[in-house]
Amino acid sequence: MERYELEAFLTLAEELHFGRAAERLHVSTARVSQTIKKLERKVGVPLFDRSSRRVELSAVGRQLHEEIRPAWELIGAAVERAIETGKGITGTLTVAFVGPAGGQLVMGAAEEFRARQPGCAVDIKEAQLGDVVPWLREGVADLALTGFPMEAAGVVAGPVLVREARMLAVPAGHPFARRTRVSVEDLARVPVLRLPESVPESHRADRTPRRTPAGRAIAPGPVAATLHEILTLVGAGRGVFPVGAQTRRYHPRPDVAYVPFGDAAPVEWGLMWRSGGGSARVLAFARAAGDLLSAHR
Repeated sequence: MERYELEAFLTLAEELHFGRAAERLHVSTARVSQTIKKLERKVGVPLFDRSSRRVELSAVGRQLHEEIRPAWELIGAAVERAIETGKGITGTLTVAFVGPAGGQLVMGAAEEFRARQPGCAVDIKEAQLGDVVPWLREGVADLALTGFPMEAAGVVAGPVLVREARMLAVPAGHPFARRTRVSVEDLARVPVLRLPESVPESHRADRTPRRTPAGRAIAPGPVAATLHEILTLVGAGRGVFPVGAQTRRYHPRPDVAYVPFGDAAPVEWGLMWRSGGGSARVLAFARAAGDLLSAHR
C-alpha cells in the first residue's frame, strides 16, 4: 500500500464524505474516488459501502481502519518528534486544566517546562470536564490535565500524576455530614448527581456508578455540568457527589460538607493528549510535570 492510498483511506474513514476528504487532502474528489477504488482492487473487497446519500465503512473497511490507524498515528508522531528534536522544541504548547488544583499543578509544570525548553511558549486554558475530549480531538489544546479515567476514541492518557482520597460532598445538614467516614454502599441511600453525556462513560461510571459493589441500585440525581453546579445542587439538598480531597480545600462552602470514604479507591489525575499527538514538546511537558511532582513527594 502506498502512502497516498493510506492517507486517502484513513481520511475518508474519518470524514465519510468524498468532498470533505478531498478538501483535507488538497486533491480532487475524483482523485480520492480513484484511489479508493484502486485500493479496493488490491484488497479484493469493498472497503466502503456507498449510496447516493451516505458513505460508510464496510465490515472489512472497519477492521482495516482499526488496525491501521494506531500504527499510522505512531509513525506520524515519530516523524514529528524527529523533526522537533532536530530543530529544537519551539512553537507554542496549549495546555488545558480542569479545576483550580489542576490549574496550580499545570502552572508549576509550565514553569519547569519553560526552564528546560526556553524556545517553546506555553498557553494555559481552563476547561470543564465535557470540554476535555473535544478540545484535544479538535486541536484546541495539545494536552489536558484532568481526572482519570477519561477513555475515549481519539485521545490517550499518560501516567497517573496525582492520587488523592475520595470524599463525598453532602448537604451540611445531612446525617452523613456528622459521620467521620462513609461507605460506597451508602450511595444506595441517597440520590447521586449525574454528569452530562458529553463526559466519557468511563469517567461517569467512576464518579457516579449506577450500582454499589454489592449490586444495590443508586438513585440518579439531577445532571450538573460543572463543579460549581454540582456543589450548588449538593448544598440545596438535591443529591450528593463523590469528589477528590482537594475539593474541600479549594471549594469550602457553608452548605456543603466533605466526608471521606472508608472503602473507595483514590481519585486519580493525569495528562491526556490527542492520539498521534505525542510530539516531542507534548512528551517533554509530560516529563516536566512528572518530575515536578516526584520532587515534591
